[in-house]
Parts: sequence; structure tokens; C-alpha cells
Amino acid sequence: MKHLMLYCRSGFEKECAGEIQDRATQIEVFGFPRLKNNTGYVLFECYQSGDTERLLKELDFKSLIFARQMFVVATEIKDLPREDRISPILASLSEIAGFPKCGDIRIETPDTNEAKELLKFCRKFTVPMRQAMRATGLLFAKDSPKKPVLHLCFVASGHCFIGYSLPNNNSPFFMGIPRLKFPSDAPSRSTLKLEEAFHVFIPRDEWDERLAPGMWGVDLGACPGGWTYQLVKRSMFVHAVDNGMMADSLMETGQVKHHQEDGFKFEPARKNVTWLICDMVEKPSRVAQLMGEWLISGWAKEAIFNLKLPMKGRYDEVLEDIENLKYFLIENKVKFKLQAKHLYHDREEITVHVQCLSNISPR
Repeated sequence: MKHLMLYCRSGFEKECAGEIQDRATQIEVFGFPRLKNNTGYVLFECYQSGDTERLLKELDFKSLIFARQMFVVATEIKDLPREDRISPILASLSEIAGFPKCGDIRIETPDTNEAKELLKFCRKFTVPMRQAMRATGLLFAKDSPKKPVLHLCFVASGHCFIGYSLPNNNSPFFMGIPRLKFPSDAPSRSTLKLEEAFHVFIPRDEWDERLAPGMWGVDLGACPGGWTYQLVKRSMFVHAVDNGMMADSLMETGQVKHHQEDGFKFEPARKNVTWLICDMVEKPSRVAQLMGEWLISGWAKEAIFNLKLPMKGRYDEVLEDIENLKYFLIENKVKFKLQAKHLYHDREEITVHVQCLSNISPR
């Protein structure tokens, strides 16, 4: 097994490939990425046998920005017959030495417009494939979240990659995408960006503590209130900062104070803010600097913000802005946990989450 498969947003294969190349080299795993533009996935081929499994275990999936999922590819099958796809897949898997018995199966396809028809097939194919794999002992009789996950990724109706991921080092979501429904009373679709960020960055069993009713948040660049909506529906209070107008439905809740001023100049009168959120259309370096200033000042405990990406050099821009922010926080003796991800609901941007782990007295 010499290939690692990574899903990504269509059009960001180059960034995903650059990232896996850098991260693999850092842990002294050497190889090269294989990619085609707008396919929604990257294959990283290792030079040495066994290194792919090393990547799967040692490379922290949560630390990858552009990858939605990663798994070891055990085999690639082409020209599956329409009348019987199951038998060749079972036969191929039975010949692979060391392939683990899995606790779940995901039959997926890269997230592209061309693959939408394939996705319908994948959903129909899942039940008979699961039954057949359980019958042959490739899957446990019952789903087990602690066992490896079996992945079948179809890139065409008769062409699939088969492999596995580790449950403690993968995305828990089908195709690496949280399935969210747009709330009809939200002011804008941007609300889904923040909701997805909560699902990706904050463990579900910590929501009651970290997204608790009664907390105060600040939304910089809030208009018309898509991100503010996510805090309000969790019974938080929000300082919404934007020269534009907020949705009446949010103002009527009594939980929002609207400050019509520049988000780069706003300072909360009371330093009791838990959440700082920001989706301003500004240079990413400027936004990252602003977030750092809030955090080292102790004005907020956690921040989620978007960094808009340039048309060219997107990966380099991401690395520079995040490294500069990390250095700024370290220099000011702030202990923190930082995560960044190119979320499903992001476009030409990435979403960053920073949690302060040290108690900072507000300046």
C-alpha cells in the first residue's frame, strides 16, 4: 500500500498536494502527489512500502487545512462490470495481506459536479456492499466506531479506490462533509460557515460548556447577521459590529447590540467576551493580526474567523498568515490551540479557530 488518498474542494487540488508534500517531508516520509485539476482528490504516492501507514498514524488529520478526508489506498479497481461490481471488490480485498477488519463502510465519491450522479449510485450500493462484506468477514457484524473505516471511493461508475482510515485520525463525516440544513429564518447562507466550524473544531461533548447560553460574543463585520444568528440561536448575547444594517429578526430578540462602526477600531466596553467571530472581507494578514491583538489583550477566549485567499499563491498565503499569528501569540506568552480548515461552505477562504488555553488578564 503506497498511496494516501485525500479529498479536497474541487479546484484546490494544487493546495492540497502542496500541503501533503510538505507535511510528509516533515516526518521524513518521501513521495510525490498525483493530481488532476477539478477532480476533488489528490493521491500521494510514497516511495517506500509501509510509509503510507506511517502517514495515516503519525500525520494529524485535524492539522491539515485543505484535506477533507484521508485514507490509505489498498487497491484500485478499473472496469468493474455493471452486472456485478461486488464480486470483484470482494475478491480484490481478500488478496490484500494485512487489510484490517473494519467497523464501518463509506461508499463515496469526490465532491464535484460531475460526480453527483455517481453519488446516487453510491447510496444505493452501500447496503448490498455492506451485507456482502459482513458475510465474508471483512466488516464486523455491527458498526463499531473504534475500528477502522472501510472506504470505497468511486471516481467513475466502474472505477474505484479501496482503502481504510483510522477512527481517531479521520473526518467522522461522509465524504468529509458535515450535512447541514440552511435555517429558513437565518439572514444569509453565510450562517452555515460558522455552524460547520462549530461541528469541525469543537467536540460535540464540549458544546454545553463552550457554546453555553448567556455567553457574550462579538461579531466583527456582522451585517446582515448570518454569523450572529448562530450565537443568538444558542441563547448568547452579541455585540454586532458593522456599518451596515442588521436583520430586524435578530434585533427583535433583544440579544444583539448593534455598533455601527469600524470592526478594526471596536473595543468592547466590558471584557466579558467568550467568542470573537469575524467574516470581514479584508486582507487575510490584516484580519489575522486583528484576531491576535484581541487574544493577547484577553478580550476574548475563543475566536473563529475567515481568511480570504488571493487568486494566486493561496497555500503560501495561508502558511504565512497562520505562522505569523502563531508567532505573535507565542511572543506574547499566550498558550493556545489553533486549527484551520478549508470548510465545505468556504469558497476562496479558510476558516481558523483559536482557543486560548491560558488565563489572560484583559488590558
